[in-house]
Amino acid sequence: MSAVTDLLAALPILHTPITGVILPVMEQFYTIQGEGFNAGRAAYFIRLGGCDVGCVWCDVKESWDADAHPRQAVAELVAAAAAHPGRNVVITGGEPLMHNCGPLTGALQAAGFQTWIETSGAHPLSGRWDWICVSPKKFRAPRPDVLAHADELKIIVFNDSDFAWAEEHAALVPATTRLYLQPEWSRAARMTPALIDYVKAHPRWQVSLQTHKYLDIP
Repeated sequence: MSAVTDLLAALPILHTPITGVILPVMEQFYTIQGEGFNAGRAAYFIRLGGCDVGCVWCDVKESWDADAHPRQAVAELVAAAAAHPGRNVVITGGEPLMHNCGPLTGALQAAGFQTWIETSGAHPLSGRWDWICVSPKKFRAPRPDVLAHADELKIIVFNDSDFAWAEEHAALVPATTRLYLQPEWSRAARMTPALIDYVKAHPRWQVSLQTHKYLDIP
């Protein structure tokens, strides 16, 4: 057996029939993180199925129905990630915190991976994380206890009113949290100039772009 297989076999968490060991997975792939603090870094993405936030401009609405996606064991997911040289894994969705992320993140970290999450913050935090990106949505408020653990706050800017909304949430995260404003893709031509002006006037914020879309990275 490979070293990774041996490690997985040694993890008792993988053999315990608890919620979260089998997860609905819409897709998984090795790519370059395109947004926020970790933009430009190689990462393995695991997109979990299921979302009850219902953002109208979500670009992966097909992820919302958890029952529409096959379920995979934690061991399978870790082995798939380990087939690539990068050791960063992004857990995203959908809304990944609808699931118990403890078994998956524990197994990934035991196998030598950094674990990152992208979440709306609308559900209780579970799992062991090296980087927590909270991107709150207006359709369901983020939980204060999740915001308190945010390493990164990423606000999607769709309208001019979103700048004030961003400041409301910036007041709820730790002083060490990195603050990002990102234009919504379909509104980028309209909102990017205003976003640039805002960051110049409020330099604690940074600009985030969906660089993977500009560069056509899957």
